[in-house]
Amino acid sequence: MPSRTRKFRGLRTHGRGIKAGRGAGKQGGRGNAGLHKYKFKSMLIYAPDHFGRHGFQRPPKIVAHPTSVNVGELDALVPALEAAGAVVRVGETLVADLTKAGYDRLLGGGSTSHSWRVFVGHATKHAGEKVTLLKEPPGSSKGEDA
Repeated sequence: MPSRTRKFRGLRTHGRGIKAGRGAGKQGGRGNAGLHKYKFKSMLIYAPDHFGRHGFQRPPKIVAHPTSVNVGELDALVPALEAAGAVVRVGETLVADLTKAGYDRLLGGGSTSHSWRVFVGHATKHAGEKVTLLKEPPGSSKGEDA
């Protein structure tokens, strides 16, 4: 049985049609080639936002990266908070100033085994349901409930 190449000897295109055996010639180039030339109409239909710049990137120095902690992690953080001087025990309740320990936000994930009274810059609604939030830091003139 002759090889495929031998079979096509004498036939100009070897069964591929005109220009079909030359790389990506028949499909008009590979990938996005020609989107600004001969494939322009298809670009307008299928990818109208392909060219140009889109959106806005905020400057990195003004983007805030708050340090967050979950309610469920507070019990494990007691030694670190005591080392920072940010927690005081009042009977069974722990009173903490999370801003002094470097935390900006209190999130509502998890649960605690102690009752907590916490001062923090920002707390979620679920965190406020699980611990008592203070309006002012403990030790100030009015460290009362929120």
